Amino acid sequence: MPPPTATAKKTTKRAPKPAPAPEVFKAAASKGKPAARIVVGDCREILPTLPEVKKQQLDLVFADPPFNWARDYDRDRTGEAWDDSAMTEQEYLGFTYDWIDACHAGLRDGGALWINIPDDWAAEIVVHCKRDLKMTMVNWCVWHYRFGQNTKSRFINSKVHALYFVKGNAGKRTWNADPILETSDRRAIYADARTETKRDGVPPGLRVPMDVWYGKYWGRIQGNNKERRHKHDNQLPEVYLERVVLACSNAGDTVLDPFTGTGTTGVVARALGRKYVGTEYARLNAERALQRIKAGPVRELGTSRGMSTAIHAPRRGSSPNAP
Repeated sequence: MPPPTATAKKTTKRAPKPAPAPEVFKAAASKGKPAARIVVGDCREILPTLPEVKKQQLDLVFADPPFNWARDYDRDRTGEAWDDSAMTEQEYLGFTYDWIDACHAGLRDGGALWINIPDDWAAEIVVHCKRDLKMTMVNWCVWHYRFGQNTKSRFINSKVHALYFVKGNAGKRTWNADPILETSDRRAIYADARTETKRDGVPPGLRVPMDVWYGKYWGRIQGNNKERRHKHDNQLPEVYLERVVLACSNAGDTVLDPFTGTGTTGVVARALGRKYVGTEYARLNAERALQRIKAGPVRELGTSRGMSTAIHAPRRGSSPNAP
């Protein structure tokens, strides 16, 4: 008789364990304020999983990314934090294009993308958004502040670029000029009667802000500034986000920030009736940012409308807010 056939040893292939779900910090809708949430993790991995991104429901994205400048970001309880100086130029640009592409994918047709970025990377971002993503560039604004980092070897940096793009059909973009109007220099400095009788669709004596942003409460958030979140040196002023959110979104819209950081975008968006979703690399930042979002803004929103940013004193007896 032939020898019995050897029986092959059966092996059971185990399915890999699913990755744990990312931690989420949430603020429920209450007292007329929409819900807000922050998802912990790398935005490049998290963004494609968000329902709002998958369904292209984002009306406004505001991003203030790491600059690769060795900024000191808070570490969470595991010691986890973004290393802000570890990338080569090419690595940093690759990282930048990846998160921009992920945000762009989630925007609705006509949705707005704002990016806060220094000189180092502004030109490359503009080229990528205009050439590669075919976005419309509406404005290249500048946030100007008087207290830049001191240096003796070159001119002191006193600005950051605020780049404003629109996806797809620019005719579908949201633009609300009225809540962000400021007093014109013609009224504030010269008491020019022509500005009181103009018929350009903007109320007498007022104008849409110029593309260089400065003025009261527009300085860097440092030292004993009452807006400052403890131990975080990279925080934007509330008036900056107030202008962007009011101008480029409506109540009930969805606002996303892929780099939640101290939470200023979420604070302002929720206070103004917008739904907020953010991502944040470090758990501790996300936790503290949600506390700020729940507490609301430090300054009263809406009070900057009609302010003057004139840099000269009134002439011929004029006053900043009178014809």
